[in-house]
Amino acid sequence: MRKIYLFLFALLFITCKSQPKIAELPVEIIEPEFKIISIYIIQADLVVTEFEAVLKIDNPNNFASVLSSIKYELYGNNFYWVNGAANDILRIPAKSSCETKFRFSMNFINTNRKLLDDVIAMKQIKYHFKGQADIQFDVPKFPVYCVNFDCSGLSDVKKKAD
Repeated sequence: MRKIYLFLFALLFITCKSQPKIAELPVEIIEPEFKIISIYIIQADLVVTEFEAVLKIDNPNNFASVLSSIKYELYGNNFYWVNGAANDILRIPAKSSCETKFRFSMNFINTNRKLLDDVIAMKQIKYHFKGQADIQFDVPKFPVYCVNFDCSGLSDVKKKAD
């Protein structure tokens, strides 16, 4: 009989010592959307032309996010154009969108002739923009979220006003 009381006492002690676990609510993440808004010619030289692309990022979530880093490849008219990376880019409010700019160069010697002709004529370029972005959501204790993006569309090539 003594053993039963000892067992019940031990069980009661263990039960009282353990803390109830509070279930954490899962956070539903909707991946941001990336889109090239425009491509501008900044400076055109004999062999190399400098460009600026405007990237729009839509944040469909109910909380803000920070685009902390990005690695990308950009193609024009199905031909490789440029790749790059950047850090500490921008903060995007909840249910909103923001734009950021990145610069790149085109060396005419290494460029496909069709893409070169379309850029010189300032025609629409069929772009393909893909890569990886690290996003920190404004949610306590939520880790950095890696987003793979892959978007395509049309963008005019314009001369940037001075």
